[in-house]
Amino acid sequence: MAHIDYFFGLVSSWSYLAGLRLEEIAARHGASITYRPLDLLALFDRTGGTRPAARHPNRIAYRDQERARWSRRLGLPIVAKPTVFPPNVAPASYALIAAQSAAERSGTGDVGGLAHALLATTWAEDRDVASDAVIREKLAAFGFDPNLATTGLFEGALAYEKNLDEAIERGVFGAPFYIVRETDQRFWGQDRLDFLDEHLDSL
Repeated sequence: MAHIDYFFGLVSSWSYLAGLRLEEIAARHGASITYRPLDLLALFDRTGGTRPAARHPNRIAYRDQERARWSRRLGLPIVAKPTVFPPNVAPASYALIAAQSAAERSGTGDVGGLAHALLATTWAEDRDVASDAVIREKLAAFGFDPNLATTGLFEGALAYEKNLDEAIERGVFGAPFYIVRETDQRFWGQDRLDFLDEHLDSL
C-alpha cells in the first residue's frame, strides 16, 4: 500500500483549492496519507522562495487571476482578499497534528476533512483561523475532542517544527506538495494531482 506525505501550509490558497481530491485519490488506490502542516513562509525563506507580499505586482496580479480561474473550474468559492492575512496558522496547525495523532490511536475522526475545513476558514469563510473558538469548532465538526486545541499544543509545536526540517530535507519548496514515500516521486501543486493519481496507478 502506497503512503503519501502531504506537506502544506494552512495559509496556502492553493492547498485550499486542492479540496478533497487527495483524499479521493488515496481512497481509490488504498493509499494512506500523513498530513504535515508547516510554516510555509519559513519554507520560502529557507529554499530560495519569495514571500507573496514581496513578489512583483505582475506576479501577484497573475496569481489572483489564476486563483479565480481555478476557483470556478473546481467549484470552490474563494475570498480574493481575506480580512485577516496572513493569519497566524500555528495554533490550528498544532491542533491538526494533535488530531491526526488522536485518529491514529482511536481510528476515529476525519483528518482530511479537518485539514480542508481549516484551510476553508480563511479562503472560503473569511474567518480568523487563529481563533481558539474556530479551531475548537472545526475539531468538533470532524469528530475530535475540541480540547485538543490546548492539550495538543506541545505535541503539535514539536511536530510542526520537524515537518519544516523534514520538508527541506526531502526536496519540498512550496505547497501543496505531495511525496509518495515508496518511490520518492514528488508532486508540487494542486494541478499535479492527476499526475499523482497516474503514478499510483503504476505501482
